[in-house]
Amino acid sequence: MKIKIQKLIQEAKNSIAILIDPEKDLNFEEFSKKISECQVDFLFVGGSTSNNIQIESTLKILKKHFKKPIIIFPGSPDQVSSKADAILFLSLISGRNPYYLIESQIEAAEKIYRMKLECIATSYLLIDGLSQSSVSKVSKTKPIPIENPNLIFKTALAGKLLGHTVTYLEAGSGARRIIPKSVIKRISKLDTVLIVGGGVKSISNIRKLHDAGANIVVIGNYIEGNIEFLDEINDYKNQSKQG
Repeated sequence: MKIKIQKLIQEAKNSIAILIDPEKDLNFEEFSKKISECQVDFLFVGGSTSNNIQIESTLKILKKHFKKPIIIFPGSPDQVSSKADAILFLSLISGRNPYYLIESQIEAAEKIYRMKLECIATSYLLIDGLSQSSVSKVSKTKPIPIENPNLIFKTALAGKLLGHTVTYLEAGSGARRIIPKSVIKRISKLDTVLIVGGGVKSISNIRKLHDAGANIVVIGNYIEGNIEFLDEINDYKNQSKQG
């Protein structure tokens, strides 16, 4: 019997995901082989402007090597594929652009339903990481300032009350700072699965986010130019098991 990805997400603790953008100029065959040898818990696949052909071809390669869950992290309704194990059904609730709040979801809904692709309802919040992210540019929405933790909390709470089971705090690709522990600790009390990404460039960053209450920490751009970081992730995961 196939294990539901939702269950694995709900049980995630001190987990690590790598975000792969199909648009990047990478040798995905070699990249996926190296990732498959690492103690990474999830792969997220998607990008702000990736198209369906890129998504499909990348997933096909990744599935050959990576045997843990591969989840679509969509930037548009076109980024849907039955080759994935699940999809984060994102609503960008930190912004006020109706397309990313509900219209894009309407465009993708029938396709997802027809494919019987497991769907994980996710509140997606952009948090200011001191640099303009590709998500912010494409969605034409402003991130919530870190200096306004009450707004971050109330926005995440609204997502929970809407029935979202996952909260994703995103500082953005190329972020110059990770989301502070104080913000994560407060959001973790909402009892949703907490995913945190953006600006993660060290094991110290990962440890801080996990210790603060993040269930899953996402590493994106950094791993592309620092593939040896996978060895550090293995060491960290081994230490976590022993601890």
